[in-house]
Amino acid sequence: MTDALPITSVWLTCQIPARDQRRGRYVRQTSSHPAKMLPHLAAHAISSYSEPGDLVFDPMCGAGTTLVEAMHLGRRGIGIDIEPRYAALAEANIAFAASKGATGTAAVITGDATGLLDLVPASVVGRVGLVLTSPPYGRGTHGLVQTTSTGMRKRNHHYGDRESGNLAYAGWSRLLDGFASILAASYHLLRPGGTVVITCRPVRRERDDLIDLPGELLTTARSVGLTAVQRCAAMLAAVRDDGQIVHRANMFALMAVRRSRDDGIPVHLLAHEDVLILRRC
Repeated sequence: MTDALPITSVWLTCQIPARDQRRGRYVRQTSSHPAKMLPHLAAHAISSYSEPGDLVFDPMCGAGTTLVEAMHLGRRGIGIDIEPRYAALAEANIAFAASKGATGTAAVITGDATGLLDLVPASVVGRVGLVLTSPPYGRGTHGLVQTTSTGMRKRNHHYGDRESGNLAYAGWSRLLDGFASILAASYHLLRPGGTVVITCRPVRRERDDLIDLPGELLTTARSVGLTAVQRCAAMLAAVRDDGQIVHRANMFALMAVRRSRDDGIPVHLLAHEDVLILRRC
């Protein structure tokens, strides 16, 4: 479990809001993806665990954050996404990065990453320097707040296609099994000494049922032959010079915490994600 792998580093990856990290760097439609990795988190992982010219792979690339940040850092990126509309969104972001002078290159494949060895070119096997990804946390995610004539509501907070095989709809057991298949195949893509970086957080399935997803994923990663080398905390809040924590949670997250506390459940706002660093020896 994660308590056997203590946090050794804190990444200040949310000093500015996520929307400002993406402004002018991603196409506007990127906001339609329900669960986007922080660009500063992706950039820090890529710069820390790969070198210019390396091949960076994301088997669940979503809006393409891993690929875009890899391009801006002079890496080559390749990603897979199961939903065609998000693969198209990632392609739009790749083209936008190229138009902004990014020196790297990237490509997206539409398909189910649990069978990724049948999707990627044979030339990729054994050549990847870094796998950077994050699993879906469930079908309901961050989303956006929209004001309407009848009040406020969330939008873009669900993955699109329930029938596509998206692991967001699979339930926790199938999600872990699917992620194990993805990691096992990714192991074969890695070159010797290649690194896997997984970002994740505990998940509350029911209001009183907290799932240690980082611990589950660490166990899964070890089971496919990866060696755990480090655990870090990537901030989802800003840290000021005086040590004050400034949360970036939206209104719905705040409301959920308040409701839980009113019910006697000691819930807190999430201030960080776990980052699991593993290696193919």
